[in-house]
Amino acid sequence: MTDADLPPDNFGIAALSAERMTAGNARRDVVECQVVQEDVLTIEVEKVGSYALMWTPTGGDPGAVAFTAEDGILADAGVPEALALAAGFIFTEGMIASVADIAVMSICAERPDVVRVQLRRPEKAVVERRNIVVNSSCGVCGGREQIMSRPVCATSARGELRLSVADFATIRAVLQSRQRVFARTGGTHGAALFGPDRRIIATAEDIGRHNALDKVIGYRLLSGLDFAACGAFISSRISYEMAAKAVRAGLDVLAAISAPSSLAIDLARQHGLTLCGFVRGETATVYTHPQRIAAQISTPN
Repeated sequence: MTDADLPPDNFGIAALSAERMTAGNARRDVVECQVVQEDVLTIEVEKVGSYALMWTPTGGDPGAVAFTAEDGILADAGVPEALALAAGFIFTEGMIASVADIAVMSICAERPDVVRVQLRRPEKAVVERRNIVVNSSCGVCGGREQIMSRPVCATSARGELRLSVADFATIRAVLQSRQRVFARTGGTHGAALFGPDRRIIATAEDIGRHNALDKVIGYRLLSGLDFAACGAFISSRISYEMAAKAVRAGLDVLAAISAPSSLAIDLARQHGLTLCGFVRGETATVYTHPQRIAAQISTPN
């Protein structure tokens, strides 16, 4: 989402009471707490499968809305969060190669927790998982050989993006300023997608780190724009599946506050993705393809 798309403060947050206790003190204080909302979004892909994603809806109820490749979003309020997540999920799962593969994707007013998808050629969809529940920390399953042999790269990294460690600090600051649910609950992951000028294209937050990245990828996809010379910054660790999503989108750079895994590094090295971990303050550890991280580049104001 962009600054103009930021939701009201209450979306994605649940209020409740709890007891706060301290070791060695018999007193129990009743406190009012705000916790991140966890809900279920069901993505029904006709003739392919049904997927129940544990997610955080931060954008409110979009009402009845649909998307077609010919007409785009059939609504006046931009790209709804649920459609962005659904599009990003089926794209990074390999079911579609582009939005042209979607016949129609829709949310009905009676069931805002269900996204229905019809593909133009469902028999051509590459499907690893069918009819499953994807929890907020769920990744891909299988042995190392099975995982590494999966076709995750729909487009190759293009190598045009250049940025510096100082640019990461600015990108992270913008992402944090937009994480309204995290600011009040401390319970969400964040993702930011940025372009060749290092300007933020989209941000998202969710209880699931995979969902946050899928949301920004889906937002870009449904906006009819490509991922040339784009990168992503995430507030979590970089696991294999997070790197695979970046590779499939054709991103040049994936950077994170936390650590990458060995499989993520192997995949990034293989597919030309620059992988940066421990991006904090004025430092970053660049694990693969360091040529994209230059010494002095300033982020545009």
